[in-house]
Amino acid sequence: MQEFKLPDLGEGMHEAEIRRWLVKLGDSIKLDQPMVEVETDKAVIEIPSPVAGRVAEIRIPEGKSAHLGEVLIVFATLTENTSPPAQAPSNTASATSSSGSTTQKSAAPSAAHQHVLAAPAVRKRAFELGIDLAKVTPSQPHGRVTMNDLITYTQKPVQTLIEQQPEPVHSSSNGTATLTPPNEFAIPTTETLEERAPLTGLRKKIAEHMERSWRTIPHACSFDEVDGTELVALRQTLLPLAKRRDVPLTYLPILVKLLLPLLKEFPIFNASFDEERREIIYKRAYHLGIAVDTPEGLLVPVLRNADQLTIYQIAQQLKHLVEGAHKRTLTISELSGSTFTLNNLGSFGGSNGTPIINYPEVAILVVGRLQEKAVVRNGALVARTMLPLTLAFDHRLIDGVLSRRFLAHFKELVEHPQQLMLDMV
Repeated sequence: MQEFKLPDLGEGMHEAEIRRWLVKLGDSIKLDQPMVEVETDKAVIEIPSPVAGRVAEIRIPEGKSAHLGEVLIVFATLTENTSPPAQAPSNTASATSSSGSTTQKSAAPSAAHQHVLAAPAVRKRAFELGIDLAKVTPSQPHGRVTMNDLITYTQKPVQTLIEQQPEPVHSSSNGTATLTPPNEFAIPTTETLEERAPLTGLRKKIAEHMERSWRTIPHACSFDEVDGTELVALRQTLLPLAKRRDVPLTYLPILVKLLLPLLKEFPIFNASFDEERREIIYKRAYHLGIAVDTPEGLLVPVLRNADQLTIYQIAQQLKHLVEGAHKRTLTISELSGSTFTLNNLGSFGGSNGTPIINYPEVAILVVGRLQEKAVVRNGALVARTMLPLTLAFDHRLIDGVLSRRFLAHFKELVEHPQQLMLDMV
């Protein structure tokens, strides 16, 4: 037998969750054949088989986490005996004729249950909910019951579920069986009003990351609102040129370019804190984390060496990172090592909020939705496009006054974005 242990996935990853097994017990497997998908807090990684042989044992089931060096799977290699173990003799076949009819009747529901096609995760969830899979209508043409089918079944009206239950049978005094109709006014139980689900996958990793950040970093926030009218005008000027190059020019690439001079002027915002040695680590590289909303939760892909890129190159990289985040195809290096995070709430339709810092960074900047508002200019009301800002910072390293200076300088750059021409790389 040959054991396969969870390998070092890089970037200090010591744990991964089994997202999906691509093989099952007894399968023959080839060398380098994909065998399992594991998920870290950074990415989904497909691990190939290191040997050719037969799957003898799967140690860690889907949905469970494994630590670095823990055995995931055991193989019987081709040089070993790979014949399947002998089946135990059937009790039904050895049953006497007098009890044969009883045995067949009791085995019928079990056989029907075994013939329902469903993944192990679906069977486990059905067991937890007390649902007979044979009663769930499959949506797949081949008859396989999916998790969505199970959810649809649980969302049926309570009365419909009651009607589908077998009517209870009671024996009368003369030995005649009588049927008792279900109570039409049955009150739903706790099980029908609540549903519990384990915290798994990306959502589990996000929860752990947020807990660590909130427990470790004393958060503080500064708020401001800037006039984004000139920012809008600059993008409108550049948009036709970007379309010729087939580049989706949003406001984000311009905001990234405006942010970089500030990180160089205020290096403490592009730093981290070594808690064990009580030292500030100033970063000389500018790797910006860009928050991306995905169906599975928030990911923060990294725009590496952003200070060495043009607006055009930043837009290209952002397109790649956003698409990769949604498909979960980004590499670990594209999802780690950020030095400062920028979150564009405006793309989600939000105005402002109080963000949690992306540990181990020391600050995060959130920009909201551009909105036209009536503001006072030289004693008169005028319509201007305003942009809300929120800066969350580690109060151990950054004071409120310094955060206000940072936002004031950023405000000046946003309100006069043409200054980019003076420092363009």
